Amino acid sequence: LWRLGYCARLLKTNHFRTAASNTSFPAVWMLLAQHSGRVPGLFVVVKKNTLFTMPETVEDKTNPELYLPHPGVRGMTLLNREAFKRTVVVPALKVKKEIVHSVLKSLKQSVLQRPGLKRVVEDPEDEDSRFVILDPHKVPEFSLGESEQEVLKQLKVHPEVSRYQLELSYENFKSEEILRAVLPEGQEVTSGFSRVGHIAHLNLRDHQLPYRHLIGQVIMDKNPGVTCVVNKTNIIDSTYRNFEMEVLAGENNLVTKVKENNIAYELDFSKVYWNPRLSTEHGRVVQLLRAGDVLFDVFAGIGPFAIPAAKRRCRVFANDLNPDSYTWLLHNCKLNKVDTKVKAFNMDGRDFLRGPVREELSKELPLLREEQQTAFHVVMNLPALAVEFLDVFRHLLVGEPCSPAHLPTVHCYGFSKHSDPARDIQERAEAVLGTSLAGRCSAFLVRNVAPNKEMLCLSFQIPADVLYKRPCP
Repeated sequence: LWRLGYCARLLKTNHFRTAASNTSFPAVWMLLAQHSGRVPGLFVVVKKNTLFTMPETVEDKTNPELYLPHPGVRGMTLLNREAFKRTVVVPALKVKKEIVHSVLKSLKQSVLQRPGLKRVVEDPEDEDSRFVILDPHKVPEFSLGESEQEVLKQLKVHPEVSRYQLELSYENFKSEEILRAVLPEGQEVTSGFSRVGHIAHLNLRDHQLPYRHLIGQVIMDKNPGVTCVVNKTNIIDSTYRNFEMEVLAGENNLVTKVKENNIAYELDFSKVYWNPRLSTEHGRVVQLLRAGDVLFDVFAGIGPFAIPAAKRRCRVFANDLNPDSYTWLLHNCKLNKVDTKVKAFNMDGRDFLRGPVREELSKELPLLREEQQTAFHVVMNLPALAVEFLDVFRHLLVGEPCSPAHLPTVHCYGFSKHSDPARDIQERAEAVLGTSLAGRCSAFLVRNVAPNKEMLCLSFQIPADVLYKRPCP
């Protein structure tokens, strides 16, 4: 299975960067054989499915006119929707309107399937007839094959293919096609974005900045529900984890609502940190918690760990240095009716660990009996700096160590550009803690942040000799 997935990704990367339409079965088999050592029949499915996932690449190579706006839009910086209009000639069948449905059903492999374009149009010269638009890729020579002609003969339809002038407008093109037509040839076209409620958040490259307002308008036009498009203008500030942004299109309203793992949050996207790509990770960590556990969230943000933990009937201590994050944390706790279960703090992370966290652990751990199942978790989601905060745990408590089963578990996030990111983050944590974590920790790959940059979560129980300072006799 690993080889199968690896070969499929390799196939998609190597072949679709060139000409997917020219990829032959033998070439694919040779590629797969090179990396797997054999060529089972199952790999034929990989080739077929991989090509299917990239229809636009094939379409653009075979008939670019149908899927490209008017060439005159190249270099446009202010959006002019009228300039995208063009007329292309496509194959069509003239049929009586009462049998249109039968023709569509019988020729479904040859009929135009492009979203946004009508497959059936009226005949201006004959109100009893309709034109059925055919796919120019399937009927490239304006002539149907023998099997299609036989089907039409049974339906008593003349098989002659007409040349129909199809009017295309801005509404008929996808955002990728519009941006590819506008930006200079050979430059990367990025139409991906993060969706935060009604806000679309872009990270544009330098070469795209002259077209940023046009890109913003296109993204808003092509994505229902998006009413504001912003672009990040600087890197994330390590202190408050927010960044400056420019509104590219739409309303200047950055207070929005989001829903993650069936929990609603409200926030001001310009003043707090929120990343929709972390939804799975938030859910993964919360699933580790049981009712009665205690969660210390050192860099809580607006509560994506704290609030679902409270809903699982955990006791939660949540902190964030950013006063705006703290305000929205309180707001979202009330919104989700867990404000009585979450103790919120607006402190520096070190002060929070040395204050409320130490106080609670000093009070709770000595009282726990061996058979009690209460677990203590510390979440440190500040990937740029969290590892540096681990030194706070060195001799944080004084006294005889608690049961090993009750030692707090830390979930510390970090970035790594190392070739072995798991080993890198473990070694960095060990250096700060002053002890080895070999065999006592696990590293979970959260996501790829940028080329050669990974975000990981290192989870481990704090060793007793690190956490406790024994009293002098």
